[in-house]
Amino acid sequence: MPAPAESEAADLESLRAVEKRVLWLASAIVDHANRVRPNPGGLKVGGHQASSASITTIMTALWFGALRPEDRVSVKPHASPVLHAINHLLGRLDARYLTTLREKGGLQSYPSRSKDPDPVDYSTGSVGIGATAPIWGAIARRYAHGLGTRAGTGRQFSLVGDAELDEGAVWEAVLDPLVRELGEVTWVVDFNRQSLDRVVPDISVTRLHGLFEAAGWQVITVKYGRLLNDLYAREGGEALRRRIDSMSNPEYQRLLRCSAAELRERVPGEGTPEHPDDPEQIAALLRTIDDDAVHAAIRNLGGHDLGALLDAYDHIDDSRPTVIFAYTVKGYGLATQGHPQNHSTLLNEAQMRELAADMDADLDDPWRPLPPDSAAAALCADTARRLDRPQDQGPGTPVPAVPADAGRTPTGTGTTQQALGRALLDLTREAPDAARRVVTVSPDVASSTNLGGWLNKVGSWSPRERRDWFADDAETILHWRERPTGRHIELGIAETNLVGLLGELGATWSRWGEPLLPIGVLYDPFVSRALEPWAFGMYAGGQSILVGTPSGVSLAPEGGAHQSITTPSIGLEQPGCTAFEPAFAVEVTWCLLDGLGRLGRPDGSSTYLRLSTAPVDQSLADVPADPAARERRRTQVVGGGYLLHRAATHPRVTIAAMGATVPAALAAAERLAAMDVPADVVVVTSADLLFRALQGGDRRVLDGALPAGRAAPLVTVLDGHPHTLAFLAGVHRTPARHLGVTSFGQSSDLASAYAIHGIDADGIVTAGLEVADAL
Repeated sequence: MPAPAESEAADLESLRAVEKRVLWLASAIVDHANRVRPNPGGLKVGGHQASSASITTIMTALWFGALRPEDRVSVKPHASPVLHAINHLLGRLDARYLTTLREKGGLQSYPSRSKDPDPVDYSTGSVGIGATAPIWGAIARRYAHGLGTRAGTGRQFSLVGDAELDEGAVWEAVLDPLVRELGEVTWVVDFNRQSLDRVVPDISVTRLHGLFEAAGWQVITVKYGRLLNDLYAREGGEALRRRIDSMSNPEYQRLLRCSAAELRERVPGEGTPEHPDDPEQIAALLRTIDDDAVHAAIRNLGGHDLGALLDAYDHIDDSRPTVIFAYTVKGYGLATQGHPQNHSTLLNEAQMRELAADMDADLDDPWRPLPPDSAAAALCADTARRLDRPQDQGPGTPVPAVPADAGRTPTGTGTTQQALGRALLDLTREAPDAARRVVTVSPDVASSTNLGGWLNKVGSWSPRERRDWFADDAETILHWRERPTGRHIELGIAETNLVGLLGELGATWSRWGEPLLPIGVLYDPFVSRALEPWAFGMYAGGQSILVGTPSGVSLAPEGGAHQSITTPSIGLEQPGCTAFEPAFAVEVTWCLLDGLGRLGRPDGSSTYLRLSTAPVDQSLADVPADPAARERRRTQVVGGGYLLHRAATHPRVTIAAMGATVPAALAAAERLAAMDVPADVVVVTSADLLFRALQGGDRRVLDGALPAGRAAPLVTVLDGHPHTLAFLAGVHRTPARHLGVTSFGQSSDLASAYAIHGIDADGIVTAGLEVADAL
C-alpha cells in the first residue's frame, strides 16, 4: 500500500489527536463516576471503558471524517461515554455534565433521546433494538417525507457490537424484504469477538458475510490496518497473513496479552502440511522490526486504523443496505485491552495516570480542553460547523385536528375487532386531514384483523410502485396496490419488527417535524412477544396505537394455543401508554379517536386497544340519543368506565365487567334481580385509567362508575387474568370475587370456553350470590 499523501497524513494526524482525546474523555467519564465521585451507598456505578475503547476509532472516523448533518446514528449502548465525549468536543455538551454519568439529572447509562442533556439520535440500551432502530427510522423518514419536505434525506447508521448479532430480532429485520431497498441503512459492526464473559470461540465473519449478502446487503470488511498490510507486502508477509487468518479467536486474543518476546515465540506457530515453511518465514519477518513494532502489529486491526475506516465509509453503496465489519480489540489502548473478562473492568488510578500520559491528558485536570491553536481543536470546530443541524425540531407541522366522535351508532350484532376497520374508514370521511397522516402496520394479518376495507381504500406503502397482478381478478377481494403513497405497511410475521417500526413512525414529529398517527395491529397473544421493543419504543419517545386482536379465550376454537391472559394487566402497568378494552363498537371509535388525539405532541402518549372477536348485540350499549347525554357517555368511556345498568333499588351486588364479558354480566344481573338480588353493572373500558384515579388521579369517572352511595359487594369479570380488576374492591373496601382466566384453555365453542373459565352468566350469578350472602 502506498504511503499517504502529505496532506492526507496531516489530516490523519489531526484525526489521531482527536481520537486520543475521545478515548481519554470516555475513559475519564467512567473513572470519575466510579472512583472520584462520592458514593455514600457504595454500590458500583458501572460503565464500560473497554467497550468504549473498542469503538472509539470507528466513531472518531465517522463523526470527524464521514458524517453529514442529514445523517443519523444509533450508538451501541455500552459506547455512550464515547458519544458524550464527541458531543463535548463539538460544543454540544458542557463540561459540567462529564462528571454526572449515571447520576440523577446527568448522563444516562445508555444513549437516550429523551433523558440525556446532549444530542442523541436514537435511544439504545436493549440489546438488538438499537441496532435495528435505524432500519425502521429509514422507513419512517421516507414515509414522513412523502407527506411534506421536512424529513429530508440522509444515511441511517447503526454502530453494532458483534454480540448483538446473536439477537433474533436483528435477523428478523435484516431479512425483511422491505429492507433490501433501503440504501441509506449502514451498519458498522464493532467486531471484537468478545461477549460479556469471554472470547467467543466460534464466531465466524464468513458466515455472517453470507447471511447479509443473501439478504441483499453490501458487505465491506475492514480487517487489517496499514501497519499489518505493509508487513504482508514484504517477504514472509503472505505466511504471516495465513497464520493470523487461520487463528482461532481465543488464540489471537491471547496474543494481545503477550510481551514482544512472547509474540516472537508464539506468532510463527507450527506450520501446516501445505505450508511447512511458514513458521521460519514469519520468524524471519519479525526479526526485521523492533519490539515496539511487533507489539503494535498484532493490534493493528482495521477497526483502529482511521485511514482504513475512512476508505470503507467512502465505498458505501447507497443503492442497497451496507454492513461494515471492522475488526477491533476490546479495550484497545487501555491496560485491560484484550483481556477476556474486561467487559466491566475499571482502570485503577495508576492505570488511569498511565493512560493520561499516553493520551496527552492530565488525570488531575481531566476535562482540560484541547490547545486552542492546535490542529485537533480546529478539526473539532470545523466538524461542529459542518454537522450543525436542528436537533429536535418539534411538531413543525401541526397535528391535524382529530374529532372526538364520528357520530355513528352501530346496530345489529358485531365485534370490536370489526369496528376497528369501520372506524378507520369513518375517519377518512370525517377528518381527511387527520386520516392522511394515519399509517397502519401489521405482520401479515391485515385481512384476519379486519383491516381489509382500509387497505383496499388507502393502498400499501412501498419504496417504489409495484404492479398488482391480481387487479383484474374479480374473485380477489383484498387488493395490494403497493406504492410510495400507500398508508399501510405490511411486514413479515415478526412482531418485534412491527413494534420497532411503530416506535419510529411515532417519533417522526420530534425527529423531523412531520407528525404521523401510526396504528399497529397484531394478534393479542403476541403482544407479550413484542413487549420489550414495544416498551422501549415508548421510552424512546415513540407515540403510537397498538391494537391487540383477537384476544382472550373469546377466540374459542383456537383454544389455549392463541389465548392472551396477561395482556390486560400489561396494558394497565405499561408506562407511557393508556390501555382500553372497549365492549361495544361505538366505544372502539371513541377510544381510537381519543388515542389518535394524543399522538405527535410533546405531551403525547401511546394507546393500547385490546379487541375481541366475540359477537355482541350492539343495542346493549344503550347509547343515549340526546347529544349532551351521548357526549357524557363518550367522556365516561374514554375516562375509564361507566354505570351501564342501574338496579331499581340499592344494589346488593355490583358487577364490574370489561370487554367481551359485558353481555354475560348484563344477563347475570337480570337473573340476580329475579332472585331479589338487585345488581348494578359497571362497564370498565380502561382498568388503567381507573387505577390511576384510585391512586390519586382524577376521580370523577371512578366516582361516576362506582358511586359511594351505591357501594355493594363486588364481582369483577374479564376475559383475562382476574387480578387486573381486583383493585376495584379497594374503591369502597367491599367484599369481592374476581372472575377471569387463570389456566390454559382448550378448543371449544364460545359458550363452552366461557363456562370452562367461569366467566359466563352462570359463573357471574354464582359469584354474585356468594358475595351478596357475605354481608
